[in-house]
Amino acid sequence: MSTTTKTSTNSGIKQIFDLQVKHARSVARSTANERIQKLKRLHKAVLANKEKIRQALYNDYRKHPSEVDLTEIYPVTGDIKHTISQLRKWMRPQAVNTPLSLMGSSSWVHHEPKGVCLIISPWNFPINLTFGPLISAIAAGNCVILKPSEHTPHASQVMADIIAELFNPAEITVVQGGIEDSKALLDLPFNHIFFTGAPSIGKVVMAAAAKNLTSVTLELGGKSPTIVDETADIKTAAKRIAWAKCLNNGQICIAPDYIYVHDIKKDELIDAINSNIKKMYGDSIGQSESYCRIVNNKHFNRVKSYMDEAMNHDIKIKGGGNMDSSQDFIEPTLVTNVNAEMDLMLHEIFGPLLPILTYTDIDEVLDQINEKEKPLALYIYSKKKKTINKIINETSAGGTCINHSAIHFFNNNLPFGGVNNSGIGKAHGKWGFKAFSNERAVLKQWSPVSAIETMMPPYNDLKQKMIDLSIKYF
Repeated sequence: MSTTTKTSTNSGIKQIFDLQVKHARSVARSTANERIQKLKRLHKAVLANKEKIRQALYNDYRKHPSEVDLTEIYPVTGDIKHTISQLRKWMRPQAVNTPLSLMGSSSWVHHEPKGVCLIISPWNFPINLTFGPLISAIAAGNCVILKPSEHTPHASQVMADIIAELFNPAEITVVQGGIEDSKALLDLPFNHIFFTGAPSIGKVVMAAAAKNLTSVTLELGGKSPTIVDETADIKTAAKRIAWAKCLNNGQICIAPDYIYVHDIKKDELIDAINSNIKKMYGDSIGQSESYCRIVNNKHFNRVKSYMDEAMNHDIKIKGGGNMDSSQDFIEPTLVTNVNAEMDLMLHEIFGPLLPILTYTDIDEVLDQINEKEKPLALYIYSKKKKTINKIINETSAGGTCINHSAIHFFNNNLPFGGVNNSGIGKAHGKWGFKAFSNERAVLKQWSPVSAIETMMPPYNDLKQKMIDLSIKYF
């Protein structure tokens, strides 16, 4: 339908925004069938461009085609199919009870589009985390400007090409570019902003949104802990932790960031994780086609700096440790002897480094977790129901997996999002639809007699008695 440019001037961005503002009411009136057809076209286009998406992600950071399919294609196609199957139900007016004091009326919730929305997506899963919220925005009947990350230019261009082919820019378009373009977008009075990225940038987005009283969904991150107790199946736990930590080279907002393992299981867990890493990637991990790279040298140096600083504190490397700046390669690395003051334990790692701490008292572990910002995810490996319930009841996190890691993201029947520093609002499935919708309260008075009218001024003793009865019984 149209083409998009790689960079846009501020005036060009404003022009696109104004175009969508004019078109938003028309899109808002779209039916469930019309929105479903848009989603079907997007689904077809993603599959038709699968090879281009695979190549783009390889060019951006050497991601294996199978990993692209699993973490980029499948979440998008699965989300589309789920949304199509549920959209008519979500759009249907939702009846709610009406209190007896409002007798003669009925009430319901009407979901209406928020209007013109901005989606700012990250580089770690560019296709997944751009098209995911877009699916929800389309389902809710919005116009959308997409701003993908400049750190994955090949993936961004593929998405721009797909969107330009499918949609009129007055409805959905892609703006590519850098920080200045993001700033220009954030100055505009969008009806909703959906941002995925680091908490530090999330604060900038929220501050910008506040100037226009724009609602936000912030999908952030943080340090997601894993607890492995003395009853856990270590062989299974190690396999699942190793997979979740090494996937995408650890560049996942819900990756296991650090582990608390019961002291009597420490050595067994370390050996088992190292064994599973070897099974997945072989003896020479740098030669494995299944192991991708850090996205660029800037982020390579960031992760490397955590290790360099930790080495000054006499940490112990229990596996891995090799790095190659020329390839932005960091080997999966297990470390012990860490303390709370190290950069490894102060910052979200977003890379394949895995600090391992030991414990004997679960209460001390929970105290330490609760002293930190609330995480996006918390993982529990245990066979003991009492321990599992204790951890869930005495901590707070965006999501939790019991005896697995990260896979809750793939269930569109679960809300996905964080708490405070790890995020505001929820996404996926019904929750994504709600994020891009205004839940409008509607009350209809169908009876000619309204109970409230019997208590209108002028007030007298009889009306006061009716008010008293309403307070007491209704």
